[in-house]
Amino acid sequence: MITPNSNLKVSSGGIRKSYLYYLIFVAGMGGLLAGIDYGIIAGALLYLDKTIPMSPAQQGFMVSIYVFGGLIASLFAGLLADAIGRKKMMLVGGLMFVVSIGLIFISSGYAALLLGRVLMGLSGGVVCVVVPLYMAECLPAGLRGRGTSVFQLLLTLGFVLAAFIATHFADVHEAAVKAALSDPEKVFAADDAAWRYIFLTACVPGVLFTIAAMLVSESPRWLFRRQRVAEAQRILRFTRTEEQAALEISEMQDRGGQPESGAATTSAAGSLLQRKYVVPFVLACIVLACNQATGIGSILAYAAKILQGAGLSEKQAAINLQLITGINCAVTVVGALLVDKWGRKVLLTIGTGGIIVCLACAGLLFYSFESKRVDVLDTVRAGISADGRSLSVKVDARLAKLASDVPSQLSVTYKFEKDSTPKIASAFSNAAEEKYRMLSLQPESEKKWVTVDGKKVEETRVKDSGKLELLRASYGPIASPETGRWVLIILCGFIAFFAIGPGVCVWLALTELMPTRIRSTGMGIAMVLNNGVQFLSAMFFPIVVGSQGFHAMFFIWSGCTVIYFVTAAFFMPETKGKTLEEIEDYFDGKHRKT
Repeated sequence: MITPNSNLKVSSGGIRKSYLYYLIFVAGMGGLLAGIDYGIIAGALLYLDKTIPMSPAQQGFMVSIYVFGGLIASLFAGLLADAIGRKKMMLVGGLMFVVSIGLIFISSGYAALLLGRVLMGLSGGVVCVVVPLYMAECLPAGLRGRGTSVFQLLLTLGFVLAAFIATHFADVHEAAVKAALSDPEKVFAADDAAWRYIFLTACVPGVLFTIAAMLVSESPRWLFRRQRVAEAQRILRFTRTEEQAALEISEMQDRGGQPESGAATTSAAGSLLQRKYVVPFVLACIVLACNQATGIGSILAYAAKILQGAGLSEKQAAINLQLITGINCAVTVVGALLVDKWGRKVLLTIGTGGIIVCLACAGLLFYSFESKRVDVLDTVRAGISADGRSLSVKVDARLAKLASDVPSQLSVTYKFEKDSTPKIASAFSNAAEEKYRMLSLQPESEKKWVTVDGKKVEETRVKDSGKLELLRASYGPIASPETGRWVLIILCGFIAFFAIGPGVCVWLALTELMPTRIRSTGMGIAMVLNNGVQFLSAMFFPIVVGSQGFHAMFFIWSGCTVIYFVTAAFFMPETKGKTLEEIEDYFDGKHRKT
């Protein structure tokens, strides 16, 4: 722990500026860890199933178990942070991440890999709850916005860094495969090394965060609630003047009565059903749930698919995905600079208002051509083979009994009997140019490494997937490249409005609105809602798009964001420049709304 005698620069007012910068550095490392924690699996999946045998269902479970781990951690991280302290829980989060990476790196089977992914999810959940909580309780009111928003900034940078890590090892893997000269054992070794070192490289921010967390002091507000008033005041002097520290201690005593004994709550604090607890808790929960209901998680995850559906080629979609993530990082910097100047309420109102417009416009663009598609399920079903295991159908205008002179698309949602996840296939036609294609659906082939005469050999075989089941089939016009460019512009606008508003302010809203007495537990519950909505949005996205089209999801997200806008514009107080105790006073009715 950093002590008052440590070699820190001291300003004329007694504030140790270098400790302030250090706290912001810790927040940034926490965000970087969380971003890489979430994004690193995408690059590793390219090679993982080539060396660790797993079915498609097992692979999907391994990816989604991360979100489940985050949900569990969000529920208990706040309670544990109250019990053992914020600093110790940050250390727990960092150590779990490092251990998870080590476990994954040495894993030789699916079970160990799955356990490592669970630990990664738990670490991400802990970090996302405890780091913003700690920063809100430690940073002065005038810096709390910028300091806490660094967490979000580095979190978005973590996604970008995870993509760079994947790209680097893709190049390394390609060179290794070329050098292997088709030697199966060397190709297997290259595949195996690629995903292991992708994960191992991601361990660096985890180690940095864990070491950094060892050197910070405990939260002064947590110490105050444990009757360690003198220690709390001493730590406050690291980042406040003597007068400011004394004032905040006085405010803590006025708002919370006497410090608590252990983990117990004093009778003076009264019922948790008081307005000063219920209203901010409900507001924070609405903000956290609506933050994911904007569709941010699904749009980032499915951006390439959305752009393809809007008329761009696969290559154009991949290139523009980098543009979207870059805008996310760049505008987050702008939001971090403005959050303590313009205020949280202003940025949230601007951001959510812009998001509503962008989502509605994207929905209207998709609706303009998706609404013209017709159901052709019965016609397509006639193309299923006699054994029921494959489909072959010619895609032309006659399929839907249409005389269409514009490029059109047949879209089929299907599943095989032994596969639980529905999939979508499509093929295009252009009656005007007499360009037609065949849509063929066959059971997937799978590649596995088997040992023959002591050597690794890659074997390809057709999976026994059972009979083919067609769920939906539609035929109609597709978007033009011009439509794709407009959708790209709209998505860039969506990301910019999100980054400058909800992206920067969500962690502040969560930590500032919650009163000290319920902050840890309340944050955990709100984060469970956040993760739950994210999980549902990602799960239902392909289902809704497959049955109704992209426009339906954009309209749903736009409607949810209206709730977010109304909450931010009309019910949230401005918390800029206020101490946490002053914010509590607002909800307690001691000060009139300003």
